[in-house]
Amino acid sequence: MTRASLNRTLRRAYFWLILVLVISLASKFADRIPWIAGTPIERAAQDLYEYLKDMALVFVTVVAAYLANVFQKRSKFVESLEEEWRGIVRTKSALYTYCEKPYVSTDDYLAAFCRISETIDNMRIVYANAGETASLVGLYPYAPLHDMRRALQSIDPRQRPDIPPEERKLARDAILQSFYALRETMLEELDLDEPSHPLLIAGGRRLKQPGATRQARARQERQRNRRDHLPSPKPDVDAFLAQLYQAEQAGEAAPRGAPPASSA
Repeated sequence: MTRASLNRTLRRAYFWLILVLVISLASKFADRIPWIAGTPIERAAQDLYEYLKDMALVFVTVVAAYLANVFQKRSKFVESLEEEWRGIVRTKSALYTYCEKPYVSTDDYLAAFCRISETIDNMRIVYANAGETASLVGLYPYAPLHDMRRALQSIDPRQRPDIPPEERKLARDAILQSFYALRETMLEELDLDEPSHPLLIAGGRRLKQPGATRQARARQERQRNRRDHLPSPKPDVDAFLAQLYQAEQAGEAAPRGAPPASSA
């Protein structure tokens, strides 16, 4: 279920919900409306109000189940779309790798072509063709995927074994351009938000300084004192680890064969 169809469904649900509430409210106060009070319409309105009151639990249950089904369909659609996009990204990488290889074989080409072909066909489980009817095929929803396929086919080694690097570079640029166009439109369906804490500068680095709070240091010292008062099963291992820790804290090089340390 796309975002547009979800919004249409919710608008219909809200419309009927508001309509029922308005009818219920009007029925409740029918005896206070001058041109209805004392008429058969008032008695009908009171009967209608009693019916709506008796059926309120059923009505709420049905609406809740309907909306739960709608949002479940939307969730499954988003999951399928995310998986399809991951496949498109992997396909782009495979085609880019093929174009960048100095020497390619027929097997390399067939592997890349099968990848883009699978990606094109997998779109069928996410979207129907635009303008598709019972008698018309319609238009493929994302034409840049076929542009990527055609660009790959233009450098088929089975047709021309001596394809110049310029043509391979042109095909690579066409594939990337098609991918960027696809990314700009296809991801709109995912309702992506900006990150709350983006890092927008190039060459960003960690701003926190080494150290910890006094409470954490005190807890560390208590744990160390408690450990030191217990007998060690392997004193040589404890001494070795203590030596490594002290050397790291002092900024000394790690012993040969030890992996580089990473700060917390």
